[in-house]
Amino acid sequence: MKILGMISGTSHDGIDVALVDFALDGGVLTGRVLHTASTPYPDELRARLVAALPPAPVTLAEVCVLDTLIGQCFAEAAAAAAEQAGPADLIVSHGQTVFHWVEGAHARGTLQIGQPAWIAERTGAPVLSDVRIRDITAGGHGAPLVSVLDDLLLGGLLQDGPAGGAAALNLGGISNMTVVRDGGLSAYDIGPANALIDAVVAGRGLNPRGFDEGGRIAASGRVDERLLDVLLDEPYYRLAAPKSTGKELFHLAYVEAAIARAGREPSGPDLVATLTELTVRTVAADIAAAGVGVLVVSGGGCRNPVIMDGLRAALPGVRVSLSDELGAPADDKEAIAFALIGWLTAHGLPGTIPGGTGAKAARVLGTLTPGAGPLVLPAPLPTPPRSLVLRR
Repeated sequence: MKILGMISGTSHDGIDVALVDFALDGGVLTGRVLHTASTPYPDELRARLVAALPPAPVTLAEVCVLDTLIGQCFAEAAAAAAEQAGPADLIVSHGQTVFHWVEGAHARGTLQIGQPAWIAERTGAPVLSDVRIRDITAGGHGAPLVSVLDDLLLGGLLQDGPAGGAAALNLGGISNMTVVRDGGLSAYDIGPANALIDAVVAGRGLNPRGFDEGGRIAASGRVDERLLDVLLDEPYYRLAAPKSTGKELFHLAYVEAAIARAGREPSGPDLVATLTELTVRTVAADIAAAGVGVLVVSGGGCRNPVIMDGLRAALPGVRVSLSDELGAPADDKEAIAFALIGWLTAHGLPGTIPGGTGAKAARVLGTLTPGAGPLVLPAPLPTPPRSLVLRR
């Protein structure tokens, strides 16, 4: 079954797609990654989206317009993938998160926009969307949903017996990790990975591309230890897992408030260096506390050598590698994860693991929009696969 996974993450810079051809043999699911691509948002749309994100006030009219424009962008990205790699049997669109409602230790709601009907109309394929909310209704955080992929991929590493198990780390706008041991799985959002760095780089005009390309800005600056102490005093870090967060908390105004509390006015490079060190410190602390022997990294932050070198230095006893080694390209892993969730939903199987999101039980995820023809799903499967092998 060919499934196209699509997502625009918390960096909200564009749409990642992955077309995966899944086949089940016994309890082993094989996924052939046929095509991956990334389509940036048009500059005007990205600016409009950024202007509507928390803590900015926004009207329902603007939400409606963005829902349409982003849906049309997703539709074009899906059509481009079909033209290059062939049609999909099912498209899974995560859409664009614009608000993730968390109060204390509980997720109350989540909103992803990018109207899926535009995708179905443009491609003729059925579309699975709104994949997070069912987990939240079951008491979970609706995140990190990539933990279902991590469980199937990292399970194979446990046969090699790494001390303490293995962890998968995603460094997107938000950092999240999944820890897999023989005794089970746990996963949660750690904190900001690139969110605050990107906010400062864009807000202060340090790079027109809106991010610290190659970690060069951070490498040119010095860490402000006083400001770092203020940032590390964030109560979110002390919450017990499961937990989730997003740009509702970690945004440019958050950084400016921390600067005011610290009584500092660092240069642009020093501020980026400090925020980069914040990512390293928070991630390294949680990985060390988990006691794992293997760390598999993905997401845009893994292309930042300042972050990666910092993690390796802080975790000398941990073998750190990229998810490419497991067949999941580091830049495309989340899109592959949503393709997997689509395969699970199509076969009547849960797309969550309670230890990964904190839900009381696993749930089948998403809402289906029919394509050009009748909606026909495969026969339900009685049990989920026990492992996943990804191939190019």
